Amino acid sequence: MPVAVVASLAAGVCFAVAGVLQQWAAGARPDEEALSWRLLAHLVRDRWWRYGIGLAVLAYGFQSLALAYGPLSLVQPLIVAELIFAVPLSARLHRVTLGPREWFGTLAVAAGLALALASARPHGGRTGAADLLSWLLILGATGALACGALAAARLLSGPWRASATALAAGAVMGTQSVLLAATVDRFRLGLLTALASWQPYAFVVASVGGLLLIQSAFQQGPLAASMTVLDATEPVVAVTVGIAAFGEAVHTGWPVSAVTVTGLAVVTAGIVSLDSSPLVAALHDRRIGGGGERSGVSLR
Repeated sequence: MPVAVVASLAAGVCFAVAGVLQQWAAGARPDEEALSWRLLAHLVRDRWWRYGIGLAVLAYGFQSLALAYGPLSLVQPLIVAELIFAVPLSARLHRVTLGPREWFGTLAVAAGLALALASARPHGGRTGAADLLSWLLILGATGALACGALAAARLLSGPWRASATALAAGAVMGTQSVLLAATVDRFRLGLLTALASWQPYAFVVASVGGLLLIQSAFQQGPLAASMTVLDATEPVVAVTVGIAAFGEAVHTGWPVSAVTVTGLAVVTAGIVSLDSSPLVAALHDRRIGGGGERSGVSLR
């Protein structure tokens, strides 16, 4: 258990720094590159963005180590602690001091999500329980959520636009997590069985599409507006799919369900607090006013 705790916190720190570096690079790109493959084509040439991707890979290694020694109900809430590191680090990088409102929003999202996951504690189930119709419903529902979020993003601006795009990214990445689990199950049956299945290829498509959406969310606004929504949406989508299609169970009853609902309400309050914060909006306005420059700070 101590190994799981340490590895989870290490994963959280790596994810936090990775997100900051990726947003730092993506935020410098012009708005017209959002949701365009040109964005990824330019970002892959940025060494700081590549460092961020490398740290994300390292974070997944720590997460795998944590899951080898501890349950998901322990590991996932601890990894959410990345927000406590990422948002202050991003503010520091932009030479901005967080106020009480911003600290409340950051801590509310991290604590609320950890509380909801710890109380619900999803368990059991298997991806093989889903038939083709179930998969079509899963992909259709998450696709509709992502498209709706992207349509809303076109009507919004500033932090709210970044949050809407992050909602789409979270829906895709939540589905990607489910497809990863299904892919692992297929490989357990043999290499040929896995290659003959459609899930591994759908996993690759979801991974690439999710990467584009995440970087577009980072490009469209400050980290506080995108990472918080992404971290909240991804596990909620994955758990919901697990319950609806794979027979997973969550702890319910009084007072567990009340705690879970309270945690999700706290998450929502934190996101609204950050997205409506004048300071967070100022970070976005500063990037626009500077023509995409990095707030006068150079990492090169």
